[in-house]
Amino acid sequence: MSKFTTWPQAPASVSPQTGEVHVWRVDLEQPEDLVLTFRSTLEEDERSRADRFHFEKDRRAFTVSRGFLRHVLGSYLQTKPDAVRFSYGPYGKPALDGEHKNSSLRFNMSHSRGVGLVAVSDAREVGVDVEHVRADFATEEIARRFFSPREVAAFNALPNTEQVAAFFRCWTRKEAYIKAIGRGLSQPLDGFDVTLAPEETPALLRVDEDDASRWTLSDIDVGNDYAAALVVEGQISKIQCWQ
Repeated sequence: MSKFTTWPQAPASVSPQTGEVHVWRVDLEQPEDLVLTFRSTLEEDERSRADRFHFEKDRRAFTVSRGFLRHVLGSYLQTKPDAVRFSYGPYGKPALDGEHKNSSLRFNMSHSRGVGLVAVSDAREVGVDVEHVRADFATEEIARRFFSPREVAAFNALPNTEQVAAFFRCWTRKEAYIKAIGRGLSQPLDGFDVTLAPEETPALLRVDEDDASRWTLSDIDVGNDYAAALVVEGQISKIQCWQ
């Protein structure tokens, strides 16, 4: 069985329409020449961040993920990847800066164990999270540390055979939400509730906050041994996934 779900290649020209979200996937294990090409598009602070990783595989993964993000955004902005500039919110969420500061494009990125995702929308805040599924991490002890009491109860009520998948559905949905709202680790994961049940179609994100109705949740089928979720401001008319 294939490691990743088959996604189509992107068209030459892309532009998100109202209510539409684009999700791009990249394999972070790339040939040396492409890693070097991506590195050449990074700003000095990004190259310094890459170099601070202890392991070579982590340096390469960061380089490819940031280079790929620049490649994707450059295709929307019709500019070269190395011309893309970023600013960062108070909790680290990136946004476009420089000559594209006033662009309505919104984006977010996540990567885990060799796969990266970039989500792009027009004028709608977006958060995406992907996680490599590890059965040894999906324990009640970890759930009690990071999940709300309601989520822990739902997790414990499930048969053992369903708990790992439910754990990572919960985890990725919560991470995608706090990335969408731009609060990062300042928003405790146990401070709001999400459902652990599978979502067949994009659904209203059920969290115990006043602005809950503003957000739409969708699970993303990345492939074997991965879980991923997308949270978008407002209603979604279409999610387009590309490799």
